[in-house]
Amino acid sequence: MRRLLVALAATALTLAGTAVAAQAAPAPGGPGVGDSYFPDYGNSGYDVSHYDIRLRYTPATDRLTGTTTILATATQDLSRFNLDFVLDVSSVLVNNRPATFARQGDHELVVTPARPVSDDGAMTIVVQYSGVPSSKVAANFTAWIRTPDGAMAIGEPEIAWWWYPSNDHPTDKATFDVSVSVPTGVEAVSNGVMPRPPVRETLGYTRWSWRSLKPQATYLTFMTIGQYDVTTDTTASGQPVYNAYSQLLSQELREAAQSSVERTAEITDWETTVFGPYPFEARGGVVAPPGTLCCALENQTRPNYASSFFTRGANTSVIVHENAHQWFGDSVSVADWRHIWLNEGFASYAEWLWSERNGEGTAQEIFDYLYATYPAGASIWTTAPADPGVAELFGDAVYDRGAMTLHQLRLAVGDDDFFAILRTWAAEHRYGNATTEQFTALAEKISGQDLDALFQAWLYTPAKPVVATTLARTAPAAPKSWARISHTHDLLHRR
Repeated sequence: MRRLLVALAATALTLAGTAVAAQAAPAPGGPGVGDSYFPDYGNSGYDVSHYDIRLRYTPATDRLTGTTTILATATQDLSRFNLDFVLDVSSVLVNNRPATFARQGDHELVVTPARPVSDDGAMTIVVQYSGVPSSKVAANFTAWIRTPDGAMAIGEPEIAWWWYPSNDHPTDKATFDVSVSVPTGVEAVSNGVMPRPPVRETLGYTRWSWRSLKPQATYLTFMTIGQYDVTTDTTASGQPVYNAYSQLLSQELREAAQSSVERTAEITDWETTVFGPYPFEARGGVVAPPGTLCCALENQTRPNYASSFFTRGANTSVIVHENAHQWFGDSVSVADWRHIWLNEGFASYAEWLWSERNGEGTAQEIFDYLYATYPAGASIWTTAPADPGVAELFGDAVYDRGAMTLHQLRLAVGDDDFFAILRTWAAEHRYGNATTEQFTALAEKISGQDLDALFQAWLYTPAKPVVATTLARTAPAAPKSWARISHTHDLLHRR
């Protein structure tokens, strides 16, 4: 009898322990998603579905005030959570109740709701804030760019921190409404479509509104403010096209920029024949004032370009590159920043295909020229594209060797399978995230070949691969398109 009582008591304790475990107290979300290169970027514990960003900006003082409403769902029983943000916060509401908040590190806002949020519970987060973005430093720099007539919120991999609170990692995409009030006579451009024309407000301000209807990564959400000429059009299929040109461009730069950016619909229509259907609801481009933006960025639906891309005249290469990112980088985004060659290598190879299409040098000719030109000790060979490291995130290995990898894949599997791989990749991971391992597996599945040796040599080995084709002893001549492609890449590497 005593043994039975002991056994029953032990069983009761075990069951009690199980009940306690099942009713564990809510826990804090993590201050990062564990990215290989940027472990404290983004946050765990919740998933965002929508951002509503409502701002007022005064160019003369660089003062920004705003209210951002975030719709999210908890992915655990949540006692508190983090947002990535650097401006001065005046209040936070979570599900209509005031929350406490505190700073942690250089870009973390730690929010404690008045009531814990249960796993799969809805969260409506309202953050009110203000500040001078150009005065805020995080990750040892300021991403916000002031211009003579306004500002630009453009950057990779960080920019959201300086103008709206977010879960700042490509793995948490959302839809966006961006509404910006600026002095009348100043324009404000963002992603997606314009759901309503600019509306005049009191005290000499006008509100501009933009809406992104498809899932969008935080770093691909931009805001450009200044004196711009904004043009509107539609593609042959009826999609809206919004282009914007700084009024500070010289006549020569303006003409060269227009000769390039106004071909966006034509170029993206061609890219649909190579990569599959265009994934978003609008197209276009923005050209920044001289001396402000260093490079270009593939902001979703509307890349932004430095005027320096057009100092030598029209440049369709950069238009092809940034819009190829709409498929590779924007729609199919990296699951971890070490996979960035999936963005840049693919966009660079699109330039090669454009060159081939226009009779300015085949992809093989560009490959042969690059292979012969880069010496064995160059960083393109000593850096593995599949894991380049933070210092080489935008280096030659990611762009040029990434494109060379794709060309070697094309030679190995043939054109039919190669382009089927690209289209299937874009379709299967549409609006999602992916890895190098998933790409190599897809290539093997579609081709029916064992491609381990090819990918090991071109993506993972920090040495110059041996090519199967025999190149001439003398370096081949540069293809006609190479001067423009090279100029474009020199500027892109300045990020």
